[in-house]
Amino acid sequence: MNHKVAVYRKEHFNAAHRLNNPLWDEATNQSVFGKCNNPNYHGHNYELIVKVIGDINPDTGYVIDMKVLSDIIQENITEKFDHRNFNEDCIEFKTLNPTVENIAVVIYSILRKEIKPDLDLQVRLFETERNFVDYPASCTF
Repeated sequence: MNHKVAVYRKEHFNAAHRLNNPLWDEATNQSVFGKCNNPNYHGHNYELIVKVIGDINPDTGYVIDMKVLSDIIQENITEKFDHRNFNEDCIEFKTLNPTVENIAVVIYSILRKEIKPDLDLQVRLFETERNFVDYPASCTF
Protein backbone atom coordinates (compact mmCIF):
# COMPACT_ATOMS: atom_id res chain seq x y z
CA MET A 1 0.00 0.00 0.00
CA ASN A 2 1.65 3.23 -1.18
CA HIS A 3 0.29 6.52 0.06
CA LYS A 4 2.17 9.68 -0.84
CA VAL A 5 1.85 12.11 2.04
CA ALA A 6 3.29 15.60 2.47
CA VAL A 7 4.60 16.52 5.91
CA TYR A 8 5.72 20.00 6.93
CA ARG A 9 8.12 21.40 9.49
CA LYS A 10 8.17 25.11 10.30
CA GLU A 11 11.28 26.79 11.69
CA HIS A 12 12.39 30.37 12.27
CA PHE A 13 15.62 32.32 12.04
CA ASN A 14 16.71 35.96 11.96
CA ALA A 15 19.34 37.28 9.58
CA ALA A 16 20.58 40.46 7.95
CA HIS A 17 21.58 41.15 4.37
CA ARG A 18 22.17 43.76 1.73
CA LEU A 19 21.00 43.36 -1.85
CA ASN A 20 23.75 44.64 -4.07
CA ASN A 21 25.29 43.80 -7.43
CA PRO A 22 29.01 44.64 -7.26
CA LEU A 23 29.13 44.98 -11.05
CA TRP A 24 26.74 47.94 -10.92
CA ASP A 25 27.36 51.48 -9.77
CA GLU A 26 25.80 52.82 -6.57
CA ALA A 27 22.99 54.64 -8.41
CA THR A 28 21.91 51.51 -10.29
CA ASN A 29 21.99 49.39 -7.14
CA GLN A 30 19.92 51.99 -5.31
CA SER A 31 17.47 52.22 -8.19
CA VAL A 32 16.97 48.45 -8.43
CA PHE A 33 17.15 47.42 -4.77
CA GLY A 34 15.99 50.59 -2.96
CA LYS A 35 16.01 50.31 0.84
CA CYS A 36 17.28 46.74 0.53
CA ASN A 37 20.58 48.20 -0.72
CA ASN A 38 21.29 49.94 2.60
CA PRO A 39 25.09 49.81 3.04
CA ASN A 40 24.54 49.11 6.75
CA TYR A 41 22.34 46.10 5.96
CA HIS A 42 18.81 45.32 7.15
CA GLY A 43 17.24 42.25 8.72
CA HIS A 44 14.31 39.90 8.49
CA ASN A 45 12.56 37.38 10.70
CA TYR A 46 12.52 34.47 8.28
CA GLU A 47 9.94 31.71 8.51
CA LEU A 48 11.02 28.47 6.85
CA ILE A 49 8.61 25.69 5.98
CA VAL A 50 10.16 22.45 4.82
CA LYS A 51 7.85 20.09 2.94
CA VAL A 52 8.79 16.42 2.57
CA ILE A 53 6.70 14.09 0.39
CA GLY A 54 6.94 10.35 0.36
CA ASP A 55 5.33 7.04 1.06
CA ILE A 56 4.33 6.15 4.59
CA ASN A 57 6.81 3.69 6.06
CA PRO A 58 4.74 0.65 7.07
CA ASP A 59 6.99 -0.04 10.08
CA THR A 60 6.96 3.46 11.61
CA GLY A 61 3.87 5.09 10.11
CA TYR A 62 6.07 8.07 9.22
CA VAL A 63 7.08 9.66 5.94
CA ILE A 64 10.00 11.05 7.95
CA ASP A 65 10.42 11.28 11.69
CA MET A 66 9.55 14.92 12.44
CA LYS A 67 12.13 15.06 15.25
CA VAL A 68 14.79 13.93 12.80
CA LEU A 69 13.61 16.52 10.26
CA SER A 70 13.66 19.23 12.92
CA ASP A 71 17.19 18.24 13.94
CA ILE A 72 18.36 18.31 10.30
CA ILE A 73 16.95 21.83 9.86
CA GLN A 74 18.35 23.06 13.18
CA GLU A 75 21.84 21.68 12.58
CA ASN A 76 22.16 22.63 8.91
CA ILE A 77 20.10 25.80 8.53
CA THR A 78 19.17 27.50 11.80
CA GLU A 79 22.59 27.15 13.44
CA LYS A 80 24.26 28.26 10.20
CA PHE A 81 22.10 31.33 9.42
CA ASP A 82 20.38 32.50 12.62
CA HIS A 83 21.60 35.93 13.77
CA ARG A 84 24.07 36.09 10.89
CA ASN A 85 24.72 38.57 8.15
CA PHE A 86 24.34 36.65 4.90
CA ASN A 87 26.77 38.93 3.05
CA GLU A 88 29.49 38.93 5.70
CA ASP A 89 29.14 35.67 7.63
CA CYS A 90 27.98 33.04 5.16
CA ILE A 91 30.33 31.60 2.55
CA GLU A 92 27.35 30.64 0.36
CA PHE A 93 26.68 34.33 -0.28
CA LYS A 94 30.20 35.66 -0.78
CA THR A 95 29.48 35.92 -4.52
CA LEU A 96 25.71 35.30 -4.53
CA ASN A 97 23.26 38.14 -3.93
CA PRO A 98 21.24 37.05 -0.84
CA THR A 99 17.77 37.60 -2.25
CA VAL A 100 15.01 35.50 -0.72
CA GLU A 101 15.02 33.48 -3.96
CA ASN A 102 18.73 32.69 -3.67
CA ILE A 103 18.48 31.98 0.05
CA ALA A 104 15.69 29.44 -0.61
CA VAL A 105 17.76 27.69 -3.30
CA VAL A 106 20.77 27.51 -0.95
CA ILE A 107 18.62 26.11 1.88
CA TYR A 108 17.14 23.51 -0.48
CA SER A 109 20.61 22.48 -1.68
CA ILE A 110 21.84 22.03 1.88
CA LEU A 111 18.78 20.04 2.98
CA ARG A 112 18.67 17.92 -0.17
CA LYS A 113 22.00 16.35 0.85
CA GLU A 114 20.60 15.43 4.29
CA ILE A 115 17.21 13.97 3.34
CA LYS A 116 16.85 10.56 1.72
CA PRO A 117 16.72 10.83 -2.08
CA ASP A 118 13.48 8.81 -2.32
CA LEU A 119 11.69 11.67 -0.53
CA ASP A 120 10.63 14.77 -2.44
CA LEU A 121 11.59 18.08 -0.89
CA GLN A 122 10.37 21.66 -1.17
CA VAL A 123 11.22 24.74 0.87
CA ARG A 124 9.00 27.76 1.40
CA LEU A 125 10.79 30.78 2.80
CA PHE A 126 8.93 33.81 4.11
CA GLU A 127 11.00 36.98 4.17
CA THR A 128 8.02 38.97 5.41
CA GLU A 129 4.38 38.08 6.06
CA ARG A 130 3.59 39.05 2.48
CA ASN A 131 6.74 38.01 0.60
CA PHE A 132 7.74 34.38 0.25
CA VAL A 133 9.16 31.94 -2.26
CA ASP A 134 8.88 28.23 -2.97
CA TYR A 135 11.75 26.14 -4.28
CA PRO A 136 11.48 24.13 -6.34
CA ALA A 137 8.58 26.06 -7.78
CA SER A 138 5.25 24.36 -8.17
CA CYS A 139 2.27 25.57 -10.11
CA THR A 140 -0.32 24.15 -7.73
CA PHE A 141 -1.88 26.62 -5.34
